[in-house]
Amino acid sequence: LMRNGQSIRRQDWRRCCRGEGHKAPLLAPAVRGANARLKVQRKKILMFQFPNDFDPQPSLENDLLVLCPLARADIDELAMAASDPAIWAGHPARNRYQRDIFDGYFTVLLNIGGALLVRDRATEDVIGCSAFYTDPSAPSRLSIGFTFLTCSHWGGSTNKALKSLMLDHLYKHNSEAWFHIGIHNMRSQAATMKLGALLAHEADLDLGGGPQSWRCYCLTRESWKARLLNGDTKI
Repeated sequence: LMRNGQSIRRQDWRRCCRGEGHKAPLLAPAVRGANARLKVQRKKILMFQFPNDFDPQPSLENDLLVLCPLARADIDELAMAASDPAIWAGHPARNRYQRDIFDGYFTVLLNIGGALLVRDRATEDVIGCSAFYTDPSAPSRLSIGFTFLTCSHWGGSTNKALKSLMLDHLYKHNSEAWFHIGIHNMRSQAATMKLGALLAHEADLDLGGGPQSWRCYCLTRESWKARLLNGDTKI
């Protein structure tokens, strides 16, 4: 056996592998490259599987917002948008405004495979994110969640504009949209019901942060269209 151009006895090689006496031999470049590629592939494993004919990361826009696929390069802008503790005050992860905590959450968002960055069209500022995903207990159910917006965009037309873009895209492929809200997150539950969604059931699901209880809301295409036709401005 050879290491750095010098021969190594087999017993020395075994000791190297056990960490005894000598430093472990360097891997050949081809082996190191293969291991690196394997690590990259593992990092790209997504949490959710989507229907083949559904694009989970479209580019969407309207008069108020621009949505684009979330990329690793977006981490600083999105972390800045998420740095207000008030955003997470009613959320189970109340410390997500802290940068080290958010960095871990950002990796979760990337692994969803359907996360979208939300920008204010007028200012081009990043104001939050949202995502398409599927119900682990019923993979055919297309869902919308992992949403947060900066406090400056609460209580106005931003949530309706965001959901309109995402629902219009989703309803091209499915007649139902699902939302999973933490049982203690009353603000998000109220916002979801304003869209016209109805509470279908509660379930224990793992949506990336470990199993926990969720309230599962369903909004049909017909209900959404009826709400828009009625000119509901309370969304």
